[in-house]
Amino acid sequence: MNVAIADHVTHLSRDREWEFEQIFKKHFKGLHAYARTILRDDFMAEEMVQNVFCRLWEKADHFEIRESISGYLYRSVYHESLNYIKHLKVRDAYQSYAVHQMEHPSNAGHAIELSELETRLDIALKELPEKCRTIFQMSRFEELKYQEIADRLDLPVKTVENQMGKALRLLRLKLVDFLPASFLLFFLS
Repeated sequence: MNVAIADHVTHLSRDREWEFEQIFKKHFKGLHAYARTILRDDFMAEEMVQNVFCRLWEKADHFEIRESISGYLYRSVYHESLNYIKHLKVRDAYQSYAVHQMEHPSNAGHAIELSELETRLDIALKELPEKCRTIFQMSRFEELKYQEIADRLDLPVKTVENQMGKALRLLRLKLVDFLPASFLLFFLS
């Protein structure tokens, strides 16, 4: 792997553990500091950076980076951190809702259903392919338009549209038995 030449495609293979270790050592502190500025949480910043490196290692046999390794890592840590923040917002919103529901006992059954929905939605999102999940989250949680997503991810708009359609189809399949049809149409359309 030639890290110094940013314009070439970088291939990372498991045969190059030493190179991976060098990349980790070279970039970890800077990535950690960057994530900490986004999250304002030292422990979670470390988790986000480790998640990025774990995914890079897991995909090492078939992974190509078409930019500088540094650029790729910083962009990955940025998205990983934003996804974590979104998760916290969803969790906090759910907790507020759950507290409200607990204060009104007549809706206790509804609170249980909502908890099950959150669990199933979280599982369904995690089962999406990475690109689908990222595009779905950018569209639904960041409320970005397809063109904005395409620009941020350096993808054609058509790819974003296709990946979004794929994400919606897969989520509908995963959640169809649980959600009423009207809610599915609202949430996933």
